[in-house]
Amino acid sequence: MVPQSKTPFELLNGPNKQDLLDAYIGKPMESIRTPAIVIDRKLFAQNCANMHNKAREWGATFRAHLKTHKTTEGTRLQLSSQEDQTHAVIVSTMMEAWQVVRSGLVADSTIQDLLYGLPVALNKVEDLSNLRREFAKYGGVVRLLVDHPDQILFLERFKANQETPTRWSVFVKINGGQNRAGVSPGSPGFYTLLDVIFKSTAVQLHGFYGHAGNAYASTSLSEASAFLSGEVQAVNIAAEYALNAISKLDHRDDVVIIQPFVLSVGSTPTAHAASKQTRELLSQALHGTLELHAGNYPMLDLQQQHTGLIDNAQISQHVRATVISYYAERGVDGSDEAMIDAGAIAFSKDTGPSGSYGEVVGLPWTLSRISQEHGILAPSNSTATPLKLGTIVRIVSQHACLTAAAYPWYYIVDGDIGEGSEVVDVWVPWKGW
Repeated sequence: MVPQSKTPFELLNGPNKQDLLDAYIGKPMESIRTPAIVIDRKLFAQNCANMHNKAREWGATFRAHLKTHKTTEGTRLQLSSQEDQTHAVIVSTMMEAWQVVRSGLVADSTIQDLLYGLPVALNKVEDLSNLRREFAKYGGVVRLLVDHPDQILFLERFKANQETPTRWSVFVKINGGQNRAGVSPGSPGFYTLLDVIFKSTAVQLHGFYGHAGNAYASTSLSEASAFLSGEVQAVNIAAEYALNAISKLDHRDDVVIIQPFVLSVGSTPTAHAASKQTRELLSQALHGTLELHAGNYPMLDLQQQHTGLIDNAQISQHVRATVISYYAERGVDGSDEAMIDAGAIAFSKDTGPSGSYGEVVGLPWTLSRISQEHGILAPSNSTATPLKLGTIVRIVSQHACLTAAAYPWYYIVDGDIGEGSEVVDVWVPWKGW
């Protein structure tokens, strides 16, 4: 038996929210220590409502991924908006899953359906079982992703030692050509996995899950729409093959599956392409019901901007940094450079198609080089004017998920309150694994 591990949520007590509110509510942003990450709550909520609308227009249910912000407050906005609501989420870590419970989001039925978004790790099955029992107290369900027969076989062995065993609800993770995770529909590995699932007393097949991570290379609606159609095709073919395989089983009456299958697809670029029009482009008959999932969309970043599916005005996050030194004519072709007090720890070292680590809002400067605790700004065109020491700049990063992970708390502003220039809330993200 694989040794089991436990999520140490009791040992990771983050900053006290009330202490943060007492310290910062109503404070002007100019008084906040840099570097700092700032989220505009109004834009965040609008982005959530927009995604609910897209899912509805596309004729799908929606499952929100919590991996970008990892907060109680952000989750509530993701799940309930002016357009619609959902009770289904995805998490990337067990810490997120347990903090969902600890925050009261399960007890008050905000979350009723949680998918652990990695292929199930064998050393976390006991922890997942304990999590499932917590969800069951409130009528909720925990689902797993599987993409290897040994995952099912381990669940079988684990079940044998349980006093009141119940079946796990599982999605089969489909590899649509991205080679990040999953099995390819129709491959020998796919059929081997299905055979083990159909014979298992530890699981029941809920559906098929795809994620077009390569859709981040999209630069237009038509390209993102093509990736979305490809996602649907992959999970739909998998469902068709599964139904055919079940029909040929001698023991098919004993196979426990949930029908119709749930065909879960999405990434922020492909989810932004979802609409009534793109739904009409799906020519194939569906062998299940559609579910759309995405995670980056409430905050957004330069990578998403490059897809051409969003614009600057929708990006709800930025990092505030201070110019701490200036170097005239030191840069490329004699251009100036400026140093800021935010580096790789504050932004991550992710780059994107623009080639920089971030872009300054409202000024023609980019974050061109980066070290652990400082960064170098370079002018993006000839109109750039010198930056005075002490100037506060707002910088949108390439990848909001990794940038947000750097900060112990987020300063929240609201465009409808004080023109977004004062702190109206502080969110404390869930840290750890």
